[in-house]
Amino acid sequence: MNAYKYPNIEAERARSGLSQEEFIVKLGYKERRTYYSWLSNGNIPTDALIKMSDMFDCSVDYLLGRTRIPTLTK
Repeated sequence: MNAYKYPNIEAERARSGLSQEEFIVKLGYKERRTYYSWLSNGNIPTDALIKMSDMFDCSVDYLLGRTRIPTLTK
C-alpha cells in the first residue's frame, strides 16, 4: 500500500527524472519536508498544483487521482 495520498504526483516527479529536492525548488519552495507533507497530508497549495500540472503537461485532476487519464482531450 502506498503511504502517499496523491501517488500520481510522486510518479510524475520520478518519471521526469527530478530528485525531490530539485522538484521542490522548481516549484518555488526550499525544503523537501514540504513535499513529504503535501504527499502525506494532501494540503497542496493551488499555485503549486498548477505549476505541477504545467510541468508534467497533465491535468490537476490526474495529479490528485480524480482521473486515470493524464491529460484532457481537446
